[in-house]
Amino acid sequence: MKEKAPDKKIDIRGLVCPYTFVKAKLAIEDMEVGQVLEIVLDYPEAVSNIPKSMQDHGQAVLKVEQSGGKDWIITVRKEKD
Repeated sequence: MKEKAPDKKIDIRGLVCPYTFVKAKLAIEDMEVGQVLEIVLDYPEAVSNIPKSMQDHGQAVLKVEQSGGKDWIITVRKEKD
């Protein structure tokens, strides 16, 4: 089964907490329930903080993967407004 392309992508490389989560939260707030957000980041602390915060806010974390070097990709599906 082929993965569905994300509905929206944000690149927050260069940002640090709490700005990483603020940007991700604002991006997902603008989306419809069921849509998928891809977040590209390079701040190590955010790799664990963003997924936990998204889950705490009722969203589904689909994937957290390293993407060469120090970049990470977090994929989140909006589950509720």
